[in-house]
Formats: sequence, C-alpha cells, structure tokens
Amino acid sequence: MNQRSNSLVSVRDFFQHYPEAIAAIVCAILVFMGWVCLQFGWVGFAFLVLPIAYVIGGYESAKDGLTTLLKEKQFDVDLLMIVAALGAAILGVWKKDYFLMIDGGILILIFAISGALESIAMQQTERNIHKLMELTPDTATVIEDQKEQKIPINKLKIGDIILVKPGERIPTDAVIISGNSTLNQAPITGESIPVDKTVGDEVFAGTLNGNGALQLKVHQPPESSLIQRVIQLVEQAQTDAPPSQQWMEKFERSYAKIIVLMGLALGILPPLFLGWDWETTIYRALIFLVVASPCALMASIMPALLSGIATGARHGILFKNGAQLEKIGRIKAIAFDKTGTLTTGKLTVVDIIPVTGILESELLQLAVAVESVSEHPIGQAIAKFALAKNIPRITAVNVATQIGEGIIGKVDDDQIFIGKLEWIDQHNIEVNPELIEISDHLETDGKTVVWIAKNQQTLGLIAVADTVRLEAKTLIKNLKKFGIEQVVMLTGDHQRTADSVAKQLNIDLVYANLLPEDKLTIVRQLKTRYQGVAMVGDGINDAPALALADVGIAMGGAGNDVALETADIVLMTDQLGKILKAIKLGRRANRIIKQNIAFALSFIVILLISNFFGSINMPIGVIGHEGSTVLVTLSGLRLLKS
Repeated sequence: MNQRSNSLVSVRDFFQHYPEAIAAIVCAILVFMGWVCLQFGWVGFAFLVLPIAYVIGGYESAKDGLTTLLKEKQFDVDLLMIVAALGAAILGVWKKDYFLMIDGGILILIFAISGALESIAMQQTERNIHKLMELTPDTATVIEDQKEQKIPINKLKIGDIILVKPGERIPTDAVIISGNSTLNQAPITGESIPVDKTVGDEVFAGTLNGNGALQLKVHQPPESSLIQRVIQLVEQAQTDAPPSQQWMEKFERSYAKIIVLMGLALGILPPLFLGWDWETTIYRALIFLVVASPCALMASIMPALLSGIATGARHGILFKNGAQLEKIGRIKAIAFDKTGTLTTGKLTVVDIIPVTGILESELLQLAVAVESVSEHPIGQAIAKFALAKNIPRITAVNVATQIGEGIIGKVDDDQIFIGKLEWIDQHNIEVNPELIEISDHLETDGKTVVWIAKNQQTLGLIAVADTVRLEAKTLIKNLKKFGIEQVVMLTGDHQRTADSVAKQLNIDLVYANLLPEDKLTIVRQLKTRYQGVAMVGDGINDAPALALADVGIAMGGAGNDVALETADIVLMTDQLGKILKAIKLGRRANRIIKQNIAFALSFIVILLISNFFGSINMPIGVIGHEGSTVLVTLSGLRLLKS
C-alpha cells in the first residue's frame, strides 16, 4: 500500500513539476495516432488529432516566439519552428499529401521534447538549490537561563548560545564556546575528510556534527551564513548570462531575420529563375527554415558553462556567473595578497633561541606565564604554542603592558621582561652580542623577534611569523607550468617580510608597503600588460583590487564579507590548489564551447547543402537539426565529469 501511495505521489509530482514533459508526451501520442490514421486512410480522424498535437506541443514555443515578436519586434528560433511546421501542414493540405502534416508534427514534437529537457534541467538545478536549503534544520536548540528551548532559525540573534548534540546538523554559522567534535563539512566546503573542531573554531550551517556535544555562540545573522551565500550565488549564476551568451542571443535575433528573408526568397525565386515547381520550392524553403535555425549554436555555450559552475561548486569553487568561468580560463597574470592568502594570516612560534644554560622549555614557560594574560597576537601565539607543547603553567603577577614596546610580569620574586631589543636596552639589561646577530638574521627572514629577560639578564629569543601556507609553493610552481605569464605578490607588509615570503614561494615580482589604492593601481597596470588578470585576496583592503581585476577570487574560509561580496569567484575553503582547478575548469569550458560552435556551424552548412540538392526531407532535416542541438548539449555536459 505504501509503495503504491509513493508511486502515486511520484507521478503527481512529475505532472505538477514537468508540464512541458507532459505536453511533449501527449504530442508524441497524438502525432503517432495521426500517422496510424493516415496509414489506414482515416483522413478525418487525422485532421482531428494532428491539430490538437500542434497546439499542445507547440503552445510554449508559439507563446515565446509571439511574445518576442510583439514586445521586442524580433524573430527568434521558436517562431521559425512554428512557421516551418504550419507551412508543412498547409502545404500538405494544398497538395493533398497529408503525410506532410506528420512532418510538421514531428518538427513540433522534437522541439517540444527539446523544451521539456531544458525545463527538466532547470528544475533539477532548482531542486539542487532546495537540497542546499534542506541542509540546515528549521529549528535550533537555544540555551537560556540554563534551559533548553527550540526556536525557528530565523529567530536566532547574535549572541545566542546554541546546543548541538551528536549527529545533529549545525543550524547557523557560529563559534564553538564549549566542547569539541569532528564535523563533516563536505556538503559546504567540499572537504572529503571530517574536520576536528574545538573551542574558538568557527562552524558552518549545514555541516554534520560528529560524536561530541557542542555549545555555539551565534556571531552573525542566520541569513548571512555561508550556505545562504552559496544559495544566492547559485541562483545568481543561473540568471546572469555571460558575455558570449549575450553576444549569441543578439546574433540569434539578427540571424533569425536573415533566415526569414532568405526563406521567403527561396520560396519565391527558384520557380521564377530555376524552373522549380512551387510545391517543391515551398517544401525546400520550409526545410531551410528548420535546418538553418541556430538552435545548436544557442546550445553551444550555456550547458557547458552551467556544467562548469556545478562542477566548481562540487569542488568548493563558487562562480558567481558563467562570465567568470569563461574569464578565469583566459587569464595570463595573477596577483596574490600575502597575509591570509599566501600565508595563514596567523602568527606562529617558529624559533626559540635560549642562551647557554637555559632550556627551551624553561624559556617558553617564563614567556607564557606573562604572555598568557596578553591580548596581543604575539602573546596569543606564544600561549597557543606552549599549550600544544604541554608546557607546565606557572603564574605571573603584576603583569603590565607597555603598548608597542613589551610586557612585564613577576614570577616568584623575579621580574620578567618580554619585548623589543630597544625596550630591553632601556631597562639596562645585559644583552648577549651573539643573540643580536641571530636576531638580525631572523628579522632578515621576515620574522618578528621578542626578547625574554629575567631581572637584569637576557634569557633568549622567541621568533614568530605568519607562516606560508603549505600548498602555496606548489600552486605557484604549477601556475607557471600551466602558462600563467606573471605571478605577483601584493602586501601592505614591510618589504623585508614580503621578500622573505616571495623567496620561499619563488615569486619574482613583489610589491610591499601598499595601501588599498596602491593595490588598485598595480592591478590596473597589470591589465594594460596582460590579456586577463586575476586577483586573489581575503580582506577589506583587497576589495577594490578584486573589483577591478578581470577575475576577483576571494578566500571563503577566512575571507572578509566585503571581499566575498566583491569577488567573482569564492573558494569555499582556504585551499589555494582550488585556484588551479578553477583555471583548468575555465580553459576546458572555453575549449568545449569552441568545439560546440564549430560543430554546430558545420552541421548547419551540411544540412543546407543537402537541402539545396534535394537530398533530405523534412523529418531528416528536423532530426539533423535537433540531433545536432542534443549533441552539443551533451558535449557541454562533459564538464560535469571534471
């Protein structure tokens, strides 16, 4: 009983969601019935069912074609097909060759099938969007006054505390304030391996919680969550036509006018100058209208681009529209912001240099005792490093920060100083000359050095740095191999630090000490030298350059909202390797589009020549025309396997 009920629901859903497909099925049945009637000589029945087939199968095309004609004073492919089908039917009645009505019916049927397939594809995309929406639960468990209460997602406010139990989905983007767990982020970021999350980490709406209970704090409105931005981008990508498609649509209008005029000429001139009979002439003119229409040309572009967009989304690369997929495949130069893009954007302890007689663990223990109460990024980096190394904690008292200089605290009866060399000197602390030389070397490498002293004696150095992303060097190397002519690094950081990072990554062209407007100027200069320029960044200061570049690419994981809104492409995770994947996808899309256009034009020419010499009839012309359209559509779908 349940199976039959489910089947009925499925059939009802099909009828409800795919009316074009139903119209095509009914049209096919009626055309077949008309053909059977003519086979048995039942002309009256054929005259009854075939007009109904024409109306049901051709209604959508006729409506679209007439709307374009009346509102925009333009011919389009839909109107051409209807004229050709009606012309075949009228010619059949005139010649009493009623099987020509079947030819017209087949033309309408194949066009109806084509429209139904397009509708199904669009419905499928919409269903995929709805699936994205379904990833987030409708309610969230909020903790208030030590009580749990379920409320709708849209009622959540910034600052609310949410409880997420094992196996539940994260209801909105938030930050973990208690607990740790492993989250499956594959639906959102494309990461195939579950990710460990703990206190302080951000989690995304729609990701699946593992075996740990989490308490989260809402830090942004639910409608601003990453998954909602994904949905908006996918919807936008569906509606925005790329330049090539816009050009093709303009070409279609002009082309359709030419085809109509040539069709009229072919229907009138041959009997006057070539001695053709009127029936053959009109029939050939109608076939000409069919085979010369640019359906295959129109289908050469968007299926490939939409497939590329879908494939990109599957790999965690969001293209805001098809234009960006085209453009990324043509870039010759790419500029990277440094901090947060080529580097992690987070300070990490990279060197610990104690003086003779002091252990690294002792130096680190004293440093973290004082720095653990500091809000400064260097202090937080030292505290995090010590925690990871399981350094025993000791307590410092009377901690005082001198902004821009250093920090002082008391451990037992000893005064601990942590700060710049100049500041250490001001306190008349003895400085080891060897440490000065080491410090200079570390700073030359782009590292930030802090000195640690106890009372009047220097104990050692700790160097911190914004570390280069592990995949950055591989990416730069592969970009050069892949034919990118210029890789540039742009940063507001000091020249010495910038040069150090560039040296590690083998980047030849570096611009440092830049303000946002400086980055804009450099991108503008690059655009004058190279055919296509991409800019990769993650911060507010990158937004102007992202907007000016031919393709702006934002880091979605750590990216600022302004950068994400401005960019043309968003990487869902901070995996730089996705950039090369996007370029490859763009190049393949452009290659497939060129192949499709060449194939479509070649097929049109072959059909036109065959029609001129009388080698094809209407059904063969229809099958050739629509077949080429289906083939280029399927060709575009090859990108789904990338």
